[in-house]
Amino acid sequence: MAEMLNVEVCYAMSNKQEVVRVRISEGATLQNGLDASGLLVKYPEIDIRKNKFGIWNKLSKLDAVLRDKDRIEIYRPLIADPKEVRKQRAAEGKVMKKGAGDADASEG
Repeated sequence: MAEMLNVEVCYAMSNKQEVVRVRISEGATLQNGLDASGLLVKYPEIDIRKNKFGIWNKLSKLDAVLRDKDRIEIYRPLIADPKEVRKQRAAEGKVMKKGAGDADASEG
Protein backbone atom coordinates (compact mmCIF):
# COMPACT_ATOMS: atom_id res chain seq x y z
CA MET A 1 0.00 0.00 0.00
CA ALA A 2 1.34 3.44 -0.95
CA GLU A 3 2.37 5.88 1.73
CA MET A 4 0.08 8.91 2.08
CA LEU A 5 1.39 12.48 2.06
CA ASN A 6 -0.08 15.47 3.87
CA VAL A 7 0.15 18.55 1.65
CA GLU A 8 -1.20 22.12 1.85
CA VAL A 9 -2.35 24.02 -1.23
CA CYS A 10 -2.49 27.81 -0.81
CA TYR A 11 -4.04 30.51 -2.94
CA ALA A 12 -3.73 34.12 -1.81
CA MET A 13 -6.15 36.62 -3.30
CA SER A 14 -6.04 40.36 -2.73
CA ASN A 15 -8.61 40.16 0.07
CA LYS A 16 -8.21 36.66 1.54
CA GLN A 17 -6.15 33.47 1.52
CA GLU A 18 -7.43 29.95 1.08
CA VAL A 19 -5.48 27.00 2.44
CA VAL A 20 -6.63 23.47 1.69
CA ARG A 21 -5.05 20.40 3.29
CA VAL A 22 -5.08 17.24 1.20
CA ARG A 23 -3.87 13.67 1.60
CA ILE A 24 -2.45 12.18 -1.56
CA SER A 25 -0.44 9.13 -2.50
CA GLU A 26 3.34 9.09 -2.38
CA GLY A 27 4.75 9.91 -5.82
CA ALA A 28 2.02 12.48 -6.50
CA THR A 29 2.94 15.61 -8.45
CA LEU A 30 2.20 19.27 -7.93
CA GLN A 31 -0.57 18.91 -10.55
CA ASN A 32 -2.10 16.04 -8.54
CA GLY A 33 -2.06 18.22 -5.43
CA LEU A 34 -3.77 21.09 -7.25
CA ASP A 35 -6.44 18.75 -8.59
CA ALA A 36 -7.04 17.17 -5.17
CA SER A 37 -7.44 20.59 -3.52
CA GLY A 38 -10.44 21.57 -5.64
CA LEU A 39 -9.10 25.12 -5.92
CA LEU A 40 -8.83 24.96 -9.72
CA VAL A 41 -12.59 24.33 -9.88
CA LYS A 42 -13.51 26.80 -7.12
CA TYR A 43 -11.42 29.62 -8.65
CA PRO A 44 -11.67 29.40 -12.45
CA GLU A 45 -9.35 32.42 -12.81
CA ILE A 46 -6.46 30.08 -11.94
CA ASP A 47 -5.07 29.02 -15.30
CA ILE A 48 -2.44 26.28 -15.19
CA ARG A 49 -1.01 27.60 -18.48
CA LYS A 50 -0.61 31.19 -17.19
CA ASN A 51 -0.27 31.11 -13.41
CA LYS A 52 2.99 30.12 -11.78
CA PHE A 53 3.22 27.61 -8.95
CA GLY A 54 5.72 26.87 -6.26
CA ILE A 55 6.57 24.57 -3.40
CA TRP A 56 7.65 26.44 -0.30
CA ASN A 57 8.29 29.72 -2.17
CA LYS A 58 10.37 28.06 -4.91
CA LEU A 59 8.99 28.09 -8.45
CA SER A 60 8.12 24.54 -9.47
CA LYS A 61 6.76 22.78 -12.52
CA LEU A 62 3.49 20.89 -12.52
CA ASP A 63 5.34 17.55 -12.73
CA ALA A 64 7.41 18.20 -9.58
CA VAL A 65 7.07 15.26 -7.17
CA LEU A 66 5.70 16.20 -3.77
CA ARG A 67 7.01 15.24 -0.35
CA ASP A 68 5.19 14.96 2.95
CA LYS A 69 4.28 18.35 4.48
CA ASP A 70 4.95 20.29 1.26
CA ARG A 71 3.12 23.56 0.73
CA ILE A 72 1.97 24.21 -2.83
CA GLU A 73 1.56 27.90 -3.59
CA ILE A 74 -0.52 29.32 -6.44
CA TYR A 75 0.90 32.66 -7.57
CA ARG A 76 -1.27 35.38 -9.09
CA PRO A 77 -0.11 37.39 -12.09
CA LEU A 78 1.65 40.64 -11.20
CA ILE A 79 -0.47 43.77 -11.34
CA ALA A 80 2.51 45.88 -12.43
CA ASP A 81 5.91 44.97 -13.82
CA PRO A 82 8.43 45.68 -11.03
CA LYS A 83 11.12 46.75 -13.51
CA GLU A 84 8.77 49.26 -15.12
CA VAL A 85 7.73 50.65 -11.72
CA ARG A 86 11.41 51.16 -10.76
CA LYS A 87 12.07 52.93 -14.08
CA GLN A 88 9.11 55.25 -13.48
CA ARG A 89 10.25 56.04 -9.93
CA ALA A 90 13.78 56.72 -11.15
CA ALA A 91 12.49 59.03 -13.90
CA GLU A 92 10.30 60.92 -11.41
CA GLY A 93 13.27 61.27 -9.06
CA LYS A 94 15.48 62.70 -11.82
CA VAL A 95 12.81 65.22 -12.80
CA MET A 96 12.41 66.32 -9.19
CA LYS A 97 16.17 66.69 -8.66
CA LYS A 98 16.56 68.57 -11.93
CA GLY A 99 13.73 70.92 -11.00
CA ALA A 100 15.22 71.57 -7.56
CA GLY A 101 18.60 72.32 -9.12
CA ASP A 102 17.07 74.88 -11.51
CA ALA A 103 15.42 76.68 -8.60
CA ASP A 104 18.77 76.96 -6.81
CA ALA A 105 20.48 78.34 -9.93
CA SER A 106 17.91 81.11 -10.42
CA GLU A 107 18.35 82.35 -6.85
CA GLY A 108 22.07 83.01 -7.22
